[in-house]
Amino acid sequence: MNTMRSIWKGDLSFGLVNVPVKVYSATESHDRKSYQVDSKDGTRIRYRRVREGTDTEVDYSDIANAYETDAGETVILTKEDLATLPVQKSPEISILEFVPTEQVDPIYFDKPYYLEPASKSPKAYALLAQALQKTDRLAIANFTLRNRTRLAALRVVDGVMTLQTLLWPDEVRAADFDFLGDEPEIRPQELEMAASLIETMAKDFDPAEFEDRYQNELTKLVAAKAEGTEAFPESEDEPEDDDSEVADLLAALRASVKDKDSGGSSSTSSDDDGKSTAKKAPAKKTAAKKAPAKKAAAKKTAAKKTAAKKAPAKKAAAKKSA
Repeated sequence: MNTMRSIWKGDLSFGLVNVPVKVYSATESHDRKSYQVDSKDGTRIRYRRVREGTDTEVDYSDIANAYETDAGETVILTKEDLATLPVQKSPEISILEFVPTEQVDPIYFDKPYYLEPASKSPKAYALLAQALQKTDRLAIANFTLRNRTRLAALRVVDGVMTLQTLLWPDEVRAADFDFLGDEPEIRPQELEMAASLIETMAKDFDPAEFEDRYQNELTKLVAAKAEGTEAFPESEDEPEDDDSEVADLLAALRASVKDKDSGGSSSTSSDDDGKSTAKKAPAKKTAAKKAPAKKAAAKKTAAKKTAAKKAPAKKAAAKKSA
């Protein structure tokens, strides 16, 4: 049974087709509710609407909005003034055009709303939803919500048509930074190593794998405070991160790739010349190579771990006596 409460009802229209729908907010906050208090005794803090420079309260019905003109002049608009705006009042979501999905950058996405079919037969709703998926397009629409005209993209999420309000073009800031004019030299081996790191961390996105650590820790803190215990006992100082001491970007990337690489008995790394160097995994027992006489003493200490192969006769005699 649907326990959500619709916030708007109207028609989704395109051409001569009207699809009755109900609109629901698709998101909700999971933040813990709180209110402000005096830290000394917990007395709740209340805000009052008062005239500046006085202690006289102003009724909400008497509050108006002040706007500033381009010339810097202040203009006061009452609720009655705002009600005269010729904003579209009809409960209609008007589809203006259908565009390729990849042409709408996610930076424009604002708040999502679910659309539920409001007619006895959901056939028209299902037909439009399947057509959107088949053509891989978004429907660009406008509608009025809470007396504000909004631009939106209609798309299908888990079989449900979702109306995603869009920011207006002048609400998205241009990325105007000084570094954009500089083009740092990127060596091929650096780019290859960075790409290798990305590949080692590549996987399908599953939002269920992530959690809001702040809210979880806040819950622990609230419970511990109520019980009079300590939520996060101090632990021993953790060792400094060696990555902070890595000055060379390429070395840091190598370390990251090596840390992420968990499969296979061999790995490949690139030297500064961009050449690949294969690293063979060490065997359980390593056959010792022929060594000069000066290394004989060192060989004695390692004799229990490494079997000597093709050793000279004098070495064999020395090992036998040992």
